[in-house]
Amino acid sequence: MALLDSLFRSPAIDAIFSDAARLQGMLDFEAALARAEATCGIIPSSAAQAIAAKCREELFDLAALQRKAANAGNLAIPMLQQLTALVAKDDPAAAEFVHCGATSQDAIDTGLVLQLRAALDILSRELRQLRATLAKLADAHRATLLAGRTWMQHAAPTTFGVKVAGWLDAVHRHSRRIDEMRKHAVVLQFGGAVGTLAALGDKGREVSVELAKELSLTLPEIPWHSHRDRFVEVATTLGLLTGTLGKIARDISLHSQTEIAELHEPAAAGRGASSSMPQKQNPVASAVALSAAVRVPALVSTLLSAMTQEDERGLGGWHAEWEVLPELVCLSGGALYHLLAAISGLQVDTTRMRGNLEATRGLIYAEAVTMGLATRLGKQEVRRMVEEACQQAMHAHTHLRDVLLETPEILRHFQREEICDFFDPQKSSGMSREMIDDVLAAEKSLSAKQQQESD
Repeated sequence: MALLDSLFRSPAIDAIFSDAARLQGMLDFEAALARAEATCGIIPSSAAQAIAAKCREELFDLAALQRKAANAGNLAIPMLQQLTALVAKDDPAAAEFVHCGATSQDAIDTGLVLQLRAALDILSRELRQLRATLAKLADAHRATLLAGRTWMQHAAPTTFGVKVAGWLDAVHRHSRRIDEMRKHAVVLQFGGAVGTLAALGDKGREVSVELAKELSLTLPEIPWHSHRDRFVEVATTLGLLTGTLGKIARDISLHSQTEIAELHEPAAAGRGASSSMPQKQNPVASAVALSAAVRVPALVSTLLSAMTQEDERGLGGWHAEWEVLPELVCLSGGALYHLLAAISGLQVDTTRMRGNLEATRGLIYAEAVTMGLATRLGKQEVRRMVEEACQQAMHAHTHLRDVLLETPEILRHFQREEICDFFDPQKSSGMSREMIDDVLAAEKSLSAKQQQESD
């Protein structure tokens, strides 16, 4: 099933989780293991060189691996059979040292960790790009007036800048979560049969240290064969990210409806086209992100359910991860990849936003009116008066301001100019500018920190 991959996935992340890449990840573990054991004097250096020379996925018969994995119960066993045969063909003595002291799960888990590291590198980079794009958008539209909507209805005025700043603030948190999650997840898995490295005698720790260095992975205090919280933290973190991407996509798609038409994904030949309606430009990227937001939670749930694994090696729970976690990463990465492209070219119709602000003929300023009148009139009385005025305006299809200007009780306490001033949208945006400034300052700080750490 590959016909829809380009729609739902990121090309770069998808490549990381190909069959060939999965195999290469395990082979990278085997090559590094041989080199580490040679460094520690457990196997000859010549054997390590012979083994590493054959740890190239293009030398392997993938179809045979697929067939034999069904009987073996995992992919590592037939892979090791092929690797041993390849090494033995050129150096029979070296073949005796293939996979020395390790177990299948060491190769499978560490191979997946290497794939995750590469995928997280891409996700982190694209999240930084998304944050930079959102920061520019929030700054550019800090004063762009917009109808705030609650329960899908006009509520009170806001700005498009503060809406985007809300998106940015959430994405900012996900970037920090991923940075923290990497510390726990991008670690070596190496424990041998039951996690004690007994087959390596007193060299187990020394080999572990060298192996971690070879693969540039953190060495954990203890192997984690049946403790799956590391991988599940990857899943839950990406589940949260995908939920936020879905929320952003929901906002964009709602605001791109014909009746609202405030936002539009970038147009391109054939993009978002309908097979029957020539006028359509459907929000494709939003659909992709929303699709991922629907699919990912169930995958997260599967991984959470698979955590209760038996003793030193799980039966079934471990196996459940093999397809689910890569699928989850690919869907999350696809949502981010497509939404980043859409937001980078997002079309913002500020004229339409201002026009929609007046669609309810002043009713959107009812909160500002209530607060303003309450400065000289009783709060409860003001609430009653404004509710009645709103009802009258709706029934008469007239502007709320005109109704208030004809209400004697109000005119006894307020000048006409003061009443009109309640309907100034610029005075209804509250602390939006300060909030945007705070979010942009936090983003600048995080970007500087991440840049410093990467240098």
